[in-house]
Amino acid sequence: MHLLIPFAACSADACQQALQTLPLPNLSALLQRLTPTEFDAGDDFALSLPHERALARALGLPADNGLIPWAARDVLKNGGQPGTAAWAFITPCHWRLATDHFLMDDPDLLQIEEQESKELMGAMAGFFLEDGITLHYASPTCWRAEGEVFRGLPSASLDRVRGRSLDIWMPEGEQGRPLRRLQSEMQMLLYTHPVNDAREARGLAPVNAFWASGAGAWPEGARSGMFPADLHMPQHLSPAALRADWPAWAKAWQQLDATACADLLAHLQQHGQGTLTLCGERSAQRFEAKPRSLGAKISGFFSRTRPSDLLVTL
Repeated sequence: MHLLIPFAACSADACQQALQTLPLPNLSALLQRLTPTEFDAGDDFALSLPHERALARALGLPADNGLIPWAARDVLKNGGQPGTAAWAFITPCHWRLATDHFLMDDPDLLQIEEQESKELMGAMAGFFLEDGITLHYASPTCWRAEGEVFRGLPSASLDRVRGRSLDIWMPEGEQGRPLRRLQSEMQMLLYTHPVNDAREARGLAPVNAFWASGAGAWPEGARSGMFPADLHMPQHLSPAALRADWPAWAKAWQQLDATACADLLAHLQQHGQGTLTLCGERSAQRFEAKPRSLGAKISGFFSRTRPSDLLVTL
């Protein structure tokens, strides 16, 4: 059993403070029994989050920063054939002008209806096609895009930019130029679109932009990209972390400790096998069940590390 936990810690001061008094008895017990192995060091500005890099490795995909082909995998996962084409996710969203920069509101809170999304995609599709990009509808907040511009294009994870300034995350260089131009064109197109007029009449924020992520082509010879049977990646912590709601995040951690961590501990005690990967916003630490000498066991017993001491390093 492999338990992979996203957003186990975040760099925000309020999160770091919440960790200091957070009781996680099952996680503590796991850390006493498991041996730290791979450490994936990163920073707050990596395009791919640590849990995305860890998941990519578990799925047999390349884990290069900003180059994990999540959209191509999604095509395959949903019964399609990504072929040799390059793909990306396109997320319709709302950009809000702050003092001197744009912020992206959480797309999941926009309440975009299916018909609205399809109308907006239809209006935008011709502009994308001029740059060789074909749009495919997947869900109200997720379209798939197929085009050469996405081959080898580093793209920031959507979870990196929710609620944040967008300046440092925009696609860079000559390869990113078509997307930056499309962003400007779509802002003008959508400003007076009837869908947005209707949304604003209902008190909803307009859809005035898009975000491209998960870009790349499906690697030749890669596996199916399906979850291994023993891999579990609960999302208890993600919603609260992305909202920066640290009391709710701490409560979710306690629930996770009482469920998924308890399950892994029971599996470890019964079978002697188990893997834990803790992922923060910057780094990830993997732990595995490995034989330890009696001396190492005794040393570990007397030098117990609190979960918070480890989590603040992620």
